[in-house]
Amino acid sequence: MQQLSGQDAMFLSAELDGLPQHVGGVSIYDQSSAPNGVVRFKEILAHLQSRVHLSPIFTHKLLEVPLGLDTPYWVEDPDFDIEYHVRHIALPKPGNWRQLCILVSRLHSRPLSRDKPLWEMYVIEGLDNVEGLPKGSFALLQKVHHAAMDGPKGVEFMTAIHDITNIPDDRGSAPPREFDEPSKANLLGKAYINALKRPGRFYDFVKEAAPAYMRIREGKKRQDFAALDDKQTTRFQGKISPHRVVDACKFDFEAVRAIKNTLPGTTINDVMLTIVAGGLRKYLESKDELPDKTLVSGCPIDVRTESEKDEGGNHVGLMNVALRTDIEDPYERLKAVHKEAKSAKAYAQALGPRIMMDITDMLPSGVLSVAMKAAAATGLSERQVVHNTIVTNVPGAPMQLYFAGAALVDSLSFGPLMPNMGLFHIVLSMVQNKKGTLTVSFTACREMLPDPAFYTECLKASFDDLQVATDKAVKEEKEKAKAGNTEAKTKAQEKTAAKPKAKAKAKAKSA
Repeated sequence: MQQLSGQDAMFLSAELDGLPQHVGGVSIYDQSSAPNGVVRFKEILAHLQSRVHLSPIFTHKLLEVPLGLDTPYWVEDPDFDIEYHVRHIALPKPGNWRQLCILVSRLHSRPLSRDKPLWEMYVIEGLDNVEGLPKGSFALLQKVHHAAMDGPKGVEFMTAIHDITNIPDDRGSAPPREFDEPSKANLLGKAYINALKRPGRFYDFVKEAAPAYMRIREGKKRQDFAALDDKQTTRFQGKISPHRVVDACKFDFEAVRAIKNTLPGTTINDVMLTIVAGGLRKYLESKDELPDKTLVSGCPIDVRTESEKDEGGNHVGLMNVALRTDIEDPYERLKAVHKEAKSAKAYAQALGPRIMMDITDMLPSGVLSVAMKAAAATGLSERQVVHNTIVTNVPGAPMQLYFAGAALVDSLSFGPLMPNMGLFHIVLSMVQNKKGTLTVSFTACREMLPDPAFYTECLKASFDDLQVATDKAVKEEKEKAKAGNTEAKTKAQEKTAAKPKAKAKAKAKSA
């Protein structure tokens, strides 16, 4: 039995009507690589059953504390049945990309059942007309509640069900399962003890917060941080509908790295933020809704320590980065985003990256629930805007992966929407046929973004514009350097030619 952290419980509290708080992903496989050239559904069930002991996410369910007096616990589900969690469906004909996105968005919008382990998988066949996929490919949609898993633990979860060859490894046999569900009286006793500890946690938080306040104040004096006080409202702020849309676009990793290399110190993440910023700018301009001032993205950061590497749940901090959507020129925007990202990292470091975890651990679970309900019930308000969207980077495996013998050929990731924030981006890296790719997947409220295919085109156009702008800038820098070298060479030649004349003049003068 393990108690959820305050941050884990926050994602449970945030799960209101129309706001499911699970993360999701779609992995697409070529089954021709399997030993028999085909992967049957029963083989998928057997494969997953052989791996359930590798992660507690598979078999642990929630145990609520009576009256909600404390955060819930994870306990073994004595009625665990893998066939409940893994479903088998197919796309209707013709089976194209748009149909896949529609089906995934509908499945992603449905909350997970709280009385079972908080995950589901859907094996989706019929991808007959999805461009670029091998014949006979199938998709696997995964849904796992955010209370059980953050980004880094999601990578581990995916590792548990994949292999690095088309012959599945033997991961050992499952140890005997222990069922340790305590009584209500026991839970209430633990809640009472935890309540007695809470003032101590508050005292510890204050001790940490005071130095953080001083670091922030000194940093502002030195102008280390960019001011992000004037948050803008867009169509992605407001009450979130229960309906979702999803889509994605893919970029070549080497092309993104080439853009990164045009500016010293720039990171891949800076480039991807700039691409998203350009996509948002194009999309909002087309609606005549682009604010004069910059939009802001929340960027989750992993704050696990070495001692916490094996722990489940969430260990997430958050930094706000100005996307500089107010800058039209893509290359200048990249420069500005790089500067803003450095500022945001400095601010997060000064504040303390774990402060978000400390606050949620300190507050009673009931307070978090009330706060989330109040946030979800409110409409559009500039004072409630924390950020306009989320952009998070999830590193995939740096090698080819296989699932039950089928080769992974594509992968997308989808996140949850939060109160007053109706657009979520995930940047996922992966290796396919020894070639690196970066995929930007997004989840959005259907009422806020009714045309996901158009937004995808905006993201692609943003990348194209940035590539052209950086190529132009590099060429101009080379021409400037060449002109400078030519000018320096000319001056040197003039200086050299002038020496004999000067000597002759000096000689004549002395004579």
